[in-house]
Amino acid sequence: MDAKIWSDMFHLGVPVLEKVLRAVIVYFCLVGGLRLAGKRELAQLNPFDLVVLLTLSNTVQNAIIGDDNSVTGGIIGAAALLGINSLVVRFLYAHEGLDRLVEGQPDVLIENGKVVAERLRKDLITFPELESAAHKQGFASLDEVDRAVLEPGGTISFVARKPGPEAMRHAEITNRLDQILGELRTLRERPAS
Repeated sequence: MDAKIWSDMFHLGVPVLEKVLRAVIVYFCLVGGLRLAGKRELAQLNPFDLVVLLTLSNTVQNAIIGDDNSVTGGIIGAAALLGINSLVVRFLYAHEGLDRLVEGQPDVLIENGKVVAERLRKDLITFPELESAAHKQGFASLDEVDRAVLEPGGTISFVARKPGPEAMRHAEITNRLDQILGELRTLRERPAS
């Protein structure tokens, strides 16, 4: 291979400190922007949100790499992003109050089997989107859900309704009838002695 190709591939177009500072600044701007945009952006609930998240990386690419297209510059930028993320996660782990401030609080979307419409409006989640999220977690309908929480990370956690006393009594009677039918079958199949 030509020496110029190797030189262009690994020669930094900007100083290392600038490369690291660019990545750190963009990192904090994106964290702040996603926090202000709300949990919905993290949940990727519809195609529009997914498009925003996918194009966001391309939008800030030049801010991170600057005039540098070298492999070395890319590796330094990626290492800076991974490093700052690791430091931030460790720092927030040690400071719970600050972590709650940065991450935000969970939002209850369904409480005691009833949809909290004002929370859906606040988080810009439509009823069909909530139903779709429940289906993805194995619920046939929202009638089966006792509680749904939009977590700070953007996921929706669902808790199934516990059967009431009437449903439990019905299940117990059904089980007893099945046992009796099984015993009857066994008695009919025995030869007469």
